[in-house]
Order: sequence, then C-alpha cells, then structure tokens
Amino acid sequence: METGTIGIISAMPVEVASMLGKASISRTDRIGGTDFHVGRLCGADVVIAQAGIGKALSAAGAAAMLCRYPVSSVIFTGIAGGVGDRTRVLDVVIATDLVQHDYGFQEQNGFRWSPEFSGTDGYSVCDGALVRLACEAAAETVGPGHVFTGRIATGDQFVASEAYVKYLQEQFDAIACEMEGAAVAAVCEQYGVPFVVIRCMSDKADGNATESFEKMAGTAADNSCRIVMGMLAGMR
Repeated sequence: METGTIGIISAMPVEVASMLGKASISRTDRIGGTDFHVGRLCGADVVIAQAGIGKALSAAGAAAMLCRYPVSSVIFTGIAGGVGDRTRVLDVVIATDLVQHDYGFQEQNGFRWSPEFSGTDGYSVCDGALVRLACEAAAETVGPGHVFTGRIATGDQFVASEAYVKYLQEQFDAIACEMEGAAVAAVCEQYGVPFVVIRCMSDKADGNATESFEKMAGTAADNSCRIVMGMLAGMR
C-alpha cells in the first residue's frame, strides 16, 4: 500500500505521548494553538497532532492539518468508552462508520436526533483498506479476540450512564462512544481524504466510567499507539 504523509490525530496528551517518543520529529509547527509534529514513524512520513478534547477542537485540528500538509490519509486514535456487552475494557474498536449522537433538535418533548442540517444521512464511513490494516495491526497487538469493528458514536459528553449507553445501542447500534471521531471524519470527508478511527476501551461508559478511565487510560492509549505503529509498518 503506497502512501504519502499520514496524519495522526488524538485528543489528549496521553494519547500522543508514546508516538512522539518513538517518532523521529524533524520540526514542530504551531497552528492555532495546536502543535503539529512533522517527522517519521515506522518508516512512514507522518504529522502528529494532539488536537484537543471535543468535536470543535478536533475538527479544527483536522482542518488545519489537511490545509497545511500533504496528508494522504488520516488516522484518529485514542481511548473511548465501550457500549453494550460485546466489548470489555482494553478491547479495541475500529470504526466502520461514525455518527454524531448529539446532532439534531431539542424539542418540547426532549432531544430528537436528525442529520437534517448536515446534508448527509448522518453517518461517516471509514476507508475499507485502512480498516483492514487497523484490524490486522490490532489483532497482533491485543489478540484477535479483543478486536471489534462497528459504529462509533461521537458527542460532546463524557458518557457515564447506563441509560444513555442503552440509548446509543438502540438508536445507533453503536459499540463505542467518544468525543471526537465523527467530527474528524466529517472534515476528512469534506477534504476527500480517507480516514479511520481506532479506539481502545478505557471504560464501559457506565456508572463506573470515571474510575475505570483514570485507571486504564494510560494502558489503553499505549495499545492505541502500538496499533498505529503496526499500521504504518504494514503500509511500507
């Protein structure tokens, strides 16, 4: 698989620290408050950014990256909460597609999800070749029994509620939830750049999510880094 520069985006420092420690960085550009680290990792030309938490900052970081650098594909990686009974903490979810679960109408009777203003059906589909590469790298990293593919739901909330987890399952058939992926995916679609979102589960998005996140975030982020490195090695 021939590639150009690979854009790697994460939300939090813990999610990029391992990659920056292993990459050979030639320069760092600061754009709009975000550092873009340009260099090589596992034999590939990369630009790595910690864009920030939430949809607005992650979308802004993705747009700045795609405007400034000759990026041929984007990998968004980091940690997330598992939705439903299929996944466990430290399992890996690779998105086949993503949805913004908080996009829609706030009406008298409550919230109603709708893609009406997006001009799409509300779902962003990941590149099939990148998904396959990610699955292969994840299976080598955590074992094939701990790798899942499916829909990831994105919203500007840290979910720690069994009731909301059930809603995400029933409304969207989601198997993970987080705060950035679908926003980055929407930007990549606008720029015509293929993308994939890889998430390692730090919690189950339930009533124990905060405690689990604090304990498992570092290990989950390190696994995500190893998967990205495996992908880059497979692209050579």
